[in-house]
Amino acid sequence: MTDVSGKWALITGANRGIGYRIAKFMASKGCNLILHSRSLDHTSALLEEVRDMGVEAYALAAELSDPTQVQAMIDAIQAEGTPVDILFNNAGVQIAYRTEYFKTPVEDYTASFQINTIAPMQLCYAFVPAMKERGFGRVINTTSGIKNDPQQAGYSASKAALDKVTTDLGGTVDGTDVIISLADPGWCRTDLGGPNAPNDPDSVIPGIVLGAFVDDKKSGRLFCAQDYAGMTLEDALTKAMN
Repeated sequence: MTDVSGKWALITGANRGIGYRIAKFMASKGCNLILHSRSLDHTSALLEEVRDMGVEAYALAAELSDPTQVQAMIDAIQAEGTPVDILFNNAGVQIAYRTEYFKTPVEDYTASFQINTIAPMQLCYAFVPAMKERGFGRVINTTSGIKNDPQQAGYSASKAALDKVTTDLGGTVDGTDVIISLADPGWCRTDLGGPNAPNDPDSVIPGIVLGAFVDDKKSGRLFCAQDYAGMTLEDALTKAMN
């Protein structure tokens, strides 16, 4: 199991839902954190919480729909000199549920792809080369198991594209200690998932973070968080790496 104590993790969408749970769990393991949200106000309480747990942390704000703001966040992290050892591309958006799906507007696709596919890959392209140079890194891109739901075509297509670019990029580092993975939290009762989802958001732990702790040099895998609900991290890792 990878020891993440003293390492730095960047978590997008860290202020609520799945991202909040990732942040608290990683802090409990001694991992330092860069907390992203759209506004610094959104992460102010979480920043205090994780610092009280004994880790270093700071927050940055960026609209992931705007590539220039994503680049500004990258520039700020690099200017700070923080080595991003672990990247959780957690933030995502579900634009709309279109009952008249044959009238789905183009904007559903453009907005979905920018936030769910392009911004995560901007961050991968910014930080993975340095991971390779240092000989260590973990990337966990949050995907979705959604299917047969044309009412959410922009969302599902953008996540499918993220799956493809993640596995392609993972193939370039397979066999090294830079491990690039996908994680599917399942349908959870978050702001994105809505109140009718079957899964409590707490159920994503430990499955959603497994990609940060695996140490078998295998990239391109999908970890379905609900398969590990209720397990200890150690037991989940044993299951995941067998």
